[in-house]
Parts: sequence; C-alpha cells; structure tokens
Amino acid sequence: MTTTPRIIGIVGSYRKHGTIDTAVSAILAAAEAAGAETHKIYLQDQHIEFCTNCRVCLQQPGPQRGTCVLADDMATILDELETADAFVLGAPVNFGGINALTQRFVERCVCYGYWPWGQKAPTLRQSQMTKQAVLVSSSAAPGWLARRLTHVTKTLRQVAQLLGAKPIGTVWIGMIDPQNAQLSPRLQRQAQKLGQRLAAA
Repeated sequence: MTTTPRIIGIVGSYRKHGTIDTAVSAILAAAEAAGAETHKIYLQDQHIEFCTNCRVCLQQPGPQRGTCVLADDMATILDELETADAFVLGAPVNFGGINALTQRFVERCVCYGYWPWGQKAPTLRQSQMTKQAVLVSSSAAPGWLARRLTHVTKTLRQVAQLLGAKPIGTVWIGMIDPQNAQLSPRLQRQAQKLGQRLAAA
C-alpha cells in the first residue's frame, strides 16, 4: 500500500505573496496536483529566538536532534518537518547573503549536529539523506550573477542536509520586481516539474 507523500514549504521571505512565496506555492501546488499532501510555513509568523551558541543541544548523544534550551516555536516547526517526505526551502538574498529571518531558522537547526566538548569537529546525527528538497531564492541582481557571488544556495543546501534532505533542484529568480511577483512561463514550468518530482519521490 502506498502512502501519500507529505511536502512542507518553508517561506523565509518578509513578504507574503511576494516572489519567494509565489515560487514556493507554485511548487507545492504542482506537488499537490500530483497527489501529495502539502503545507506551508511562514517563518515571519513563527516565534523563533536567536541561537545563543550555548551548544547544549550539541552535547546530547543519539540520532535524535538535541533539545534546545529556548522556549519558542522552533521545536514545533522541527517536529512537523520531521514528518515530511520532502521540503521546499525558500529565502531571498538580502545584503549579499541569506536574509536574517531565514538565517535565524538555519542557525537553530544546529540541533541536528553532535559536537560534544572535547571533540574537534561536529558530526551530523544522521548522515543518510532519506528525503528530497527543492531550493528557492531570488535577487535584485541577475540570477546567474547572484548565484555566483552569494552563498545563499550553499546555505540552503546545508540546512536541507541538516534536515536529512538531498536537493534535487534550485529555482532562482533574478532581476525581481517587488511590484510583480508573477513567475515567467519558464519558471512556472520549472516549478511544475520540480513539484511533480517531489510528489513522485
């Protein structure tokens, strides 16, 4: 008996219905049309405290994520992400890097690492990538240029890895117009194909 794949989209943009939200929604819509169950999380609606780098979560042994000492919405978000089969991770470029809202979320995913005091380097609690992810970003600069000059794709890949997901594609929207969040026909086709791939995984 087959189960319905569950796909969660993370929108790290400050603008609902903006470019990132539109692209993530298009991918999720294509996945849902292909039979998947989807859900979208807006990081701006969540209470996520800053990581203080206390490393308490990194000390706890075992394959499960470490427990953070901060009391906010992050544990609930991660609980939901752990039930998913795939992710769509969207965040815009801001000041040459990933925006602060998403960076706050990224840093709190450190709990998926293990780095006890005395160990020279951290390790992933689970090294096998059993899930899939699509990465989405946007920039005022041309897409090809921003992908080369920023570390946004690398950061999104890292958080996908922490969540146990292997990226299968990237949607990058360059030369964005804040007054027009519509995707070009090419980007619409790309989003549809990637959504279908996630649903078929």
